[in-house]
Amino acid sequence: MTSTAMLESAFATLPDLVRAHATERPDAVAAADPERRLSWAELDALTDRIATRLQADGFAKGDRTAIAGLNSVEQVAVILGTLRAGGVAGLITNSATGEQMAAMIADTGARHLFLDSAAAASLAGQDVRASDRIAMDESDAGTRLSAWMAAPGARPAPVAVAPEDGFNIIYSSGTTGTPKGIVQSHAMRWQHIVRGAPAYGHGAVTILSTPLYSNTTMASFMPTVGSGGRVVLMKKFDARGFLELAERERATNTMLVPVQYRRIMALDDFDRFDLSSFVMKYCTSAPFPAALKADILKRWPGGLVEIYGMTEGGAAFLLEAHKYPDKLHTVGQPAPGHIAKVIDEAGNELPQGEVGEIVGRSPAMMTGYNNRPDATQAMHWRDAEGNLFYRHGDIGRFDEDGFLTLMDRAKDMIISGGFNIYPSDLEAILLADERVVEAAVVGMPSEEWGETPVAFVVLVPGADAGAVRADCNAKVGKTQRLSAIRTVAELPRSPIGKVLKRELRDAYR
Repeated sequence: MTSTAMLESAFATLPDLVRAHATERPDAVAAADPERRLSWAELDALTDRIATRLQADGFAKGDRTAIAGLNSVEQVAVILGTLRAGGVAGLITNSATGEQMAAMIADTGARHLFLDSAAAASLAGQDVRASDRIAMDESDAGTRLSAWMAAPGARPAPVAVAPEDGFNIIYSSGTTGTPKGIVQSHAMRWQHIVRGAPAYGHGAVTILSTPLYSNTTMASFMPTVGSGGRVVLMKKFDARGFLELAERERATNTMLVPVQYRRIMALDDFDRFDLSSFVMKYCTSAPFPAALKADILKRWPGGLVEIYGMTEGGAAFLLEAHKYPDKLHTVGQPAPGHIAKVIDEAGNELPQGEVGEIVGRSPAMMTGYNNRPDATQAMHWRDAEGNLFYRHGDIGRFDEDGFLTLMDRAKDMIISGGFNIYPSDLEAILLADERVVEAAVVGMPSEEWGETPVAFVVLVPGADAGAVRADCNAKVGKTQRLSAIRTVAELPRSPIGKVLKRELRDAYR
């Protein structure tokens, strides 16, 4: 079957689409990073060699790999090889602490850990349960990928994959215990491919500067690869480097988080770069200021689409900013086939215009949290007909045109530089410190990161707040570090003892 026919069918898998592209356009570039470029034929062959070796090691349908490293074409091939062998790709958060990463690897239950030297350095001294380490960057982090995988020309045994079978596990942020693993199915990822296909295609050149373990990245990776475009991977983002790469590669598409857009647009020489090749730009993962959207529309060629949704699924919202310049204060309307409602604290549906918690349903919804049925159940809300919706945890309202304006976060989650930070995790670390009597963490606006975590603490007499902050930051991943700590005589609380975080935010401002 041709790739075009597959994309028009009810369901196909990403590895099968890769095979079709390799047959139809073997010499076209499929994936590139700073060190290497792979054609579709080369990517397909590398995928086969990885899948074949996995199967030779006893890897069975539904088994998991753990994959930790900076963006690379080898990482792309390992993800695809896992899928072609019938497995589930466990995408490990490389920016987390070594302890967190080890917990995620253990949660996957993987025997095979694919990593690079950066991940190996983070995992030094940790008890890593995966018995087989394979170095994707040919370093001494493990058995080198080139020596481990099957011989050239190898072909794995075909595996029948159903839509409900697992595709990948993406881990939520967390600093205590094991972050929740979000299991996404082939059916969910297929929706991402077909929904995005019209904006991509054989001619697409998509720059991905956020890590492959993030759903932000996968939202553009999936339709680009599925449609036969080229993915160009950055290992580490920097604004000028992005623009230089976009000009050199004649980029047509990208996915960036708001803080990246802000840094790019702030460059004094932004206007000297030739960005005329751009067709569409996307943004997700954090609040996207209306003024920044307007600046991008004015100075950066091509359309601009904001995507609001959850890694878990539910309803996704799309704001085609270039079509609706008067709606830049919103996150758009539900995507086609997606249904969203607002509910009150008691779970009752509210009429249009009322403020409440967002719930949504769509064909793109996670299978559940890995090994966490309790957390999965807590996400559920059902309407009067019994249809399952996911709680978004955000507060908002719909205007008369069906556009959603977000008001606040029900869960106090902080989004910093596109990464989720949970205040309760940081508070737990602070409260474990003998110098801390009480602690509350809130998100504050940041020009650099969009939001940043700030701690308010009640300390024992004589304790040094700066030392407390430093000790806390040493225990968390770099994306979760406290930007500031403030001492207070007491935390403001409601009559029932709830900390009034809004008062803390107002006091800090």
